[in-house]
Amino acid sequence: MKKNYLTMVLAVFFLFQTMAFADEDVKNQKAVATMNEIIVTATKTKELRKDVPNSVILIDDLDIKGSPATSFGDLLGGEPGIDWRTRGDYGGAEQEIHIRGMSADGTQIVVNGVTMNSPSLGIADAGKIPMNNIERIEIVKGSGSVLYGSGAMSGIVNIITKSPKRDQTDLKINTGYGSENTYQMSAEQGMFILGDLGYYITANSSGTDGFRDNADYKQIDVSLKLVLDKGENLNISLYGDYIDREGGRPGVEPPTGTPLFTVGGIPVYNSESSSLLNEIKEKDKHLVLKIKSKPLDWIGLNFQTDYTDMESNNYNRYYSAFTTGNLPGSSTSVVNKILGAEGNVEINPFKGGTLLTGIQHKKYDWENTSTTLDGFGNESSRLMGKNDLHTTGIFGEAQYRANKYIKGIIGVRHENHSTFGTKVLPRYGLIITPVETTTLKFNTGKHFKAPTPNDLFWPLEDWGWGMGAEGNPNLKPETGWHSDVGIEQTFADKKFFIFLTYFKWDIKDKISWVPDSNFFYRPDNLSEYEASGWEVGTKIGPFNNMTLSLDYTYTDATEQKQGGVQRKARYTANDFFKASLTYWFDFGLDLTTIIRYTGERPAVYALDTDTAPQAVLSSYWMVDLKANQQIGENWVLSCRINNLFDKDYTTYSENFYDQFGTQTLSKYPGAGRSVFLSLNYQF
Repeated sequence: MKKNYLTMVLAVFFLFQTMAFADEDVKNQKAVATMNEIIVTATKTKELRKDVPNSVILIDDLDIKGSPATSFGDLLGGEPGIDWRTRGDYGGAEQEIHIRGMSADGTQIVVNGVTMNSPSLGIADAGKIPMNNIERIEIVKGSGSVLYGSGAMSGIVNIITKSPKRDQTDLKINTGYGSENTYQMSAEQGMFILGDLGYYITANSSGTDGFRDNADYKQIDVSLKLVLDKGENLNISLYGDYIDREGGRPGVEPPTGTPLFTVGGIPVYNSESSSLLNEIKEKDKHLVLKIKSKPLDWIGLNFQTDYTDMESNNYNRYYSAFTTGNLPGSSTSVVNKILGAEGNVEINPFKGGTLLTGIQHKKYDWENTSTTLDGFGNESSRLMGKNDLHTTGIFGEAQYRANKYIKGIIGVRHENHSTFGTKVLPRYGLIITPVETTTLKFNTGKHFKAPTPNDLFWPLEDWGWGMGAEGNPNLKPETGWHSDVGIEQTFADKKFFIFLTYFKWDIKDKISWVPDSNFFYRPDNLSEYEASGWEVGTKIGPFNNMTLSLDYTYTDATEQKQGGVQRKARYTANDFFKASLTYWFDFGLDLTTIIRYTGERPAVYALDTDTAPQAVLSSYWMVDLKANQQIGENWVLSCRINNLFDKDYTTYSENFYDQFGTQTLSKYPGAGRSVFLSLNYQF
């Protein structure tokens, strides 16, 4: 099957290569991709794409405007090597970014240099990140631990927000409404107000009823960026944001025909949702100050300090609390406060040589309050846990271009962690450019992920009947290597770009929470993961008022629990395919179609010694559309249709227990067809 997909994709590549060479009547649009685009994330220095050993993805604000994506996670989903996952079709469902089959806690998502990943879980919820303040996204695949530390095992997603433009006042207002009472209102405004001092501010309000009962959510977020721009001599930016989000958590969809279950008139579950009571509330705050200066041609100074405050409150009720008193409900509050600082120096001692050296420090304060609820929702007991940890990384990376044909990179990081001690992490890269339009890339590096505060310090919880949970302060960090080799090629006056990349990674001492015979959960270094695969894609255009991109990823990921067998990793498909076509008309209308394919995935194994899964999630195709019509100089009317053919698909599986204790393996259903209309004003 995989050979057939690869053959099909390559055949389409060469078909459109011929078209690209033949076309000369191109509109005044920029080329879709070039190897001379500037990348900052990969080396923390400005480099041309062709001088970066990593495989990268670049997305700008024009791509975002034209995309039918419903969220930041959806925007990235299906890009080469990227799997976007959600816990089903409810509005506030967590959205995870998985790169090359690795867990979501292996991807570090940063906004203007401040990390979005929750320290408690190690995972960033991509669904909370607003899109209207994004200027540019740089996705760098491969180990990023040398420069970015813990959690950057599969790659870094770097979001750069909008800044004010000189001699220009930006004002944008958007309002929209769609299926399931989905709404969104947003405003943004930016300008220079006094000489070199400027600002950019955004505000958003959004929400939905969702596709099922207890699937609603609402979110309010604001952001502000202040800049003092004196060119290369001095650039200071202060960025802050606030996100307030709450919503229901309906859980899996129970078996068809499941009747409404109530206790004392309180609805507990029905045929749509396994929980009509569970909910989550979250508040995130980020603040980051960045100072950049290049006092001399051969030296650059960079300093950053940032602060993060994340608070989540989970309210959970269980049917058994209403009947037997076993497994009562809970209300859990987790507060994370992170203070970080980083300074680095970029030195260009001679032509073709660059040395980056720096130090990064982070301090984490973690607090957990777990309240046990009885069948009436009243507090019956309370547990509190409070702890802190810190980590310091010293890093250096040297680049040298000997001539126009070859460039080498070598880097190292020394990490000192307050819990597990020290780690030394190397990285190596090689770039060969035999001709101006061809680049060969080799990249390998050691990566790590520190145990989270939840893993280390979760307070002892006794659920009764010998069941409960507790953290493990003796955990080791997850470690491994991530390597890739690829080729990038441009044709037809840089209007045809093609790439092919092979990757391979492994993880030792993977941390897993596992139950004993009495279902008492503790984390331990119990698992091993590894994967290899291919990424191949092309970006073509513009030609004849049209741009096209085609991407295919093959991933062979395996897992092995301690005492078990090596088998295909759960929820990781072998095959991903994405096609995006945009066509624009002279009267101001542009249309974008995105087609995505996700292959089948193993969902559940009955035993750690089983190689055949107990349940498999079926493959599916998805089609999304978006149309933007320019009205006059300032107005744009947009229509977005997602899941055009209303395809049924499943994102995850989990057991559902009814009031009799009957266990049924059930699904988290994916979102059905939705339509959204919006009106945009831009000054």
